[in-house]
Formats: sequence, structure tokens, C-alpha cells
Amino acid sequence: MARRKNKDAVEEEETAQDVDEGEAPKKAPSKAAEPAPEAEDDFSPEDEAKFAFPMAPIVRIMKQEMDEDKMIRRRVKEAMNQWLEGLCRKVAKKLNHSEYTMVEIDDFKTAVEAYEMIDSVEQERARIVATLEKVKQDCDSLIMDVNRKFVSP
Repeated sequence: MARRKNKDAVEEEETAQDVDEGEAPKKAPSKAAEPAPEAEDDFSPEDEAKFAFPMAPIVRIMKQEMDEDKMIRRRVKEAMNQWLEGLCRKVAKKLNHSEYTMVEIDDFKTAVEAYEMIDSVEQERARIVATLEKVKQDCDSLIMDVNRKFVSP
């Protein structure tokens, strides 16, 4: 919010300087072209202190991965921050199981292995579902064959 206020103040100063110099004041850029800033996007320092991570990088990453026309509610941003904190705590607890004093990258890779495998697990699930669908079609075909050949009218 401070950034927006500073930007507006700079624009007002530029307009005031133009008027002082005797020039016609420049027309302010149309606000209609810009997306309306959400009031709930602004996190005060007190709000930020409640969370483990700064909100801006999380929101930036979320917006990079989403369509431009999507808007994210404040509760979603807060929930993402809390979820990331929980995930970080779980990984840190696994890292603590290391028998050595110094935690190495191998320990980290072992700790996050379950989370990294999610994509491969999803692919495996899709493969199994496709195989089962094929088996189901084969069974339906066999049932039709049996009914056609062995059921007497």
C-alpha cells in the first residue's frame, strides 16, 4: 500500500510541477485500464508478522502460475503461507533425524523425496486408471459375446 501511495504522490508532484511551470497539467493516466487494486492485497507489517514467510513472494509465484484474469482472495494467500510453514516444519523434523551434526544436501533430498514423488504418483495413478478402463471394456465385450452365444432366446 505504501508503494501505491508513493506512486500517487509522485504523480501529484509531477502534475503540480507542470502547473507551476505554466504548462497545461498532464492528464493522469486512465485508472480504468489498470486492474483495480484489491483492498485485501495489502498486508500491514502487523499482518506479515503473523506468518512465517513474507507474503509478496508467495503471491508473486502463485500469480505466475495462474491465468492473468484470476484474482486470489486474502484467505487463500494466508492459507498458502500457513501450509508452506507446515511443510517447512515437516521437512525440518525429517532433517533433524540425521545422525550427523551438519545437515547435508543428501539429508534434504531424502526429507523432500515424498513431496517430489507426487507428480510421478499422479502419473502412475492415471496409468492404472487407463489400464483398468481397458480391462473394463474388455470385460463388457466378453459379457456381450457370452450373452450372444450362450443365452437362448
